[in-house]
Amino acid sequence: MQRVKYRTVWISDTHLGSRGAQAAQLSHFLKRINCDTLYFVGDIIDFWRLKSKVYWPWQHNAVLRRTLQLAKRGAKIIYIPGNHDEALRQYVGLEFGGILIRREAVHETADGRKLLVTHGDEFDLVVTRQRLLSFVGAAAYDRLIVINRFYNRWRRWRGRPYRSLSQYLKLKVKSACMYVSRFEESLTREARTREFDGVVCGHIHKPEIDEAADVRYYNCGDWIENCTALVEYGNGEMELINAHEFLRDFEEDDTAADQAMEALYPTPDPPPAPVA
Repeated sequence: MQRVKYRTVWISDTHLGSRGAQAAQLSHFLKRINCDTLYFVGDIIDFWRLKSKVYWPWQHNAVLRRTLQLAKRGAKIIYIPGNHDEALRQYVGLEFGGILIRREAVHETADGRKLLVTHGDEFDLVVTRQRLLSFVGAAAYDRLIVINRFYNRWRRWRGRPYRSLSQYLKLKVKSACMYVSRFEESLTREARTREFDGVVCGHIHKPEIDEAADVRYYNCGDWIENCTALVEYGNGEMELINAHEFLRDFEEDDTAADQAMEALYPTPDPPPAPVA
C-alpha cells in the first residue's frame, strides 16, 4: 500500500463521539501515512458529548484501530488530553496499547529546535475560569456545525466552494479575533519563559503556522471543519496538511474500502468514559 512518510505528525481536536467529527477522513489519513512519532494534541475523544448522548459509529472505531496499527508498525504515539477528554489526565504517565498518556510533551525537531507540545486549554481563560460558559459555548458550536452543513450543501448546489461559518466569524468578529490573538500570545509567552523555540497546540480549531517571531507558533487545527494535521519532514521543515487535498488521489480506493468495512463491521459500543 502506498503511504507517505513523515518524521512527526500532530493531530488535535478530532472530537470522536460527536456528530461533527470527520472520522472517515481521519481514518483514511492514518491509513495513508507512516511516521516515527504521532502526537494526539487533545480533544481526541469528546467525553462531553458522550456523557449527554452516546454516538459511536464504525468510522470512529476505525480511527482507533488504525492508530493501533501505526503503533504496531513502530510509531511512537503520545496522547496529550485536552479539556473535552480531561478525564484521561488521571492516567498521565501510563501506557495503553503502545499509546503514552502525557500532560504535555517536549519535541526536538530534526534541525535541533525544542518545541512545547500542549493542547492549550490551560491558557484559555474561558475554560479555566468560566467553566459553565465553556460548556455553553461548546453546545453553541455544535449547533453552528449543523447549520454549516446545510449551508454548504446549498453552496455546492449553487456551484460555490466550501466556507466555514465559524472560521468566518472568528475572522470578522472583533472579540473573536482578540480571543485568538490572546490565546496565541499566552502560549508563545509561556514557551519563551521556559526557553522553548516554539509551541505546538490545538484547542481553538484554527490551523496556523507563524514562524516570524523568535518563538514559533504551530496550531494543528481540527477534524470538525478543517481536517488538518501538522507534519514534520526529515529535515525539520514543518507544514500543515489538508486531508481533503491529501486524500484526493486515494479517494476511489478509500470509498470502496469504506463500503466493504461498513458491511462487515456493525456500529460498536463506545469506549466507557473514565471515572473522573
